[in-house]
Amino acid sequence: MSDITLGIIGGGQLGSMLAIAAKKLNIKTIVFCDDVDAPAQNFCSKFIYGAYSDREKILEFIRQVDIVTFEFENIPYETLDEINKSKPVLPKPSVNRLIQHRLAEKDFVNKLNIRTTRYVSIEKKSDIESLEDFLPGILKTTTLGYDGKGQHPIQSIEDLNLLNIDFSKGYILEKLVKLKKEISIIITRFKNQKYEIYEPIENTHQVFRMEYFQIQMLLCDNKIFDQSKDWAISIAEELKYVGTLCVEFFIDKNDNLYVNEIAPRVHNSGHLTINAYNVSQFENHVRAVCGLEQIPIKKISNAKMINLIGDEISSYRKISKLNDNEFFFDYLKKEIKEKRKMGHLTTLI
Repeated sequence: MSDITLGIIGGGQLGSMLAIAAKKLNIKTIVFCDDVDAPAQNFCSKFIYGAYSDREKILEFIRQVDIVTFEFENIPYETLDEINKSKPVLPKPSVNRLIQHRLAEKDFVNKLNIRTTRYVSIEKKSDIESLEDFLPGILKTTTLGYDGKGQHPIQSIEDLNLLNIDFSKGYILEKLVKLKKEISIIITRFKNQKYEIYEPIENTHQVFRMEYFQIQMLLCDNKIFDQSKDWAISIAEELKYVGTLCVEFFIDKNDNLYVNEIAPRVHNSGHLTINAYNVSQFENHVRAVCGLEQIPIKKISNAKMINLIGDEISSYRKISKLNDNEFFFDYLKKEIKEKRKMGHLTTLI
């Protein structure tokens, strides 16, 4: 076992797969989570349950770890900042604070001369009524939304009257593009300003809320690949990022590229890197934050992945043998819920 103990904040499937990757590298993991049933406790060395605002639990966590990372971005900045005073948190807490606010995130990207969709801050209903040129669009909360939550598609002003929107929250209105494809670039930045960048991954969503979608390795236009890669590097470099980062892009009908959003963590779209590459996004994240050797990535195979949502997991749990090119991951969540990500299936193609 390595002398390093890695603390992971958040105990969902991403925390689980970080713990699995760390174990492969002989690194001990301690997961701190506010969900007593968090599935990552099945894979980590030790599990600490407590509220992210519980100072005693935070101190208990700090005492037992050397380095800290996190599996999702909606952890209170104050918690990360407090931990960072005693043990290094990577990526930096300031990165999380920026990405937690959609308007600040968009402004940051635009200041790098990187294209996003058109957007505007919304404080009240009448703001939208004077912005018909932004429609059709998507109204999003500026904080706490993910996987389609906190998002309202608006085709016309009339749609506003059908939605029960609490305008006491902050919102951002983003104009829709004529979408051709949505892709993800997953990049790991190491402390020595070197990178490992995976090929673009195409995301296909079956429903707007994005709980069910297929992801497939994509051989796209070299110009788009190069531009998306360059933009991801610029973002990671400006943030002085350490670890794995996902930048989601839109490609419109005219092959224009737009940054949709940044995920300062390992990402759902990169699950297939576990089987499609010699080094997964999870292992690279652990390597980067723990200061381990950087290993050049090599693609083993193209792949596709589907999320298993809700009760879809049940039939896969009964399968005794898969095809040789199929890999089933059960997140071991105790309760099956509608629209809940319960596992995934990766197929090498």
